[in-house]
Amino acid sequence: MVLLTRRADFSASHFYYDDALSEAENVRLFGKCANRNGHGHNYTLEVTVAGAVDPVSGFVVDLKRLKEIIQQEVVAVYDHRHLNLEVPEFKTAMPTTENIAIAIWRRLENKIDGAKLTRVRVYEMPDLYADYCGEA
Repeated sequence: MVLLTRRADFSASHFYYDDALSEAENVRLFGKCANRNGHGHNYTLEVTVAGAVDPVSGFVVDLKRLKEIIQQEVVAVYDHRHLNLEVPEFKTAMPTTENIAIAIWRRLENKIDGAKLTRVRVYEMPDLYADYCGEA
């Protein structure tokens, strides 16, 4: 079995706020991230697949096709979007980095012919506001 990883980048904005909580409780729990105007991040995504090498093509998966799937299923949907307001899965889920990784897994699972999705890794890239929400 061989593991292959493809990387992609996207930028998106989000906020953390739970309507079931009071304004004070949201601020206590999420700090500056409770601001409904949101803030943005540059994200790096790594998608790892596993499989056997095809003896004819020499591929586990065609990396060009994997890039196209990531572009269509993730980057085209998330890039330069306000996650809370524009991406369906975050209408009900807080767009934390953890939930973004779960949502991306669900978007990619069973869409990569010939390979098994084994890992989705999401990074919030450091920037001038890296500690805005306690992130580093």
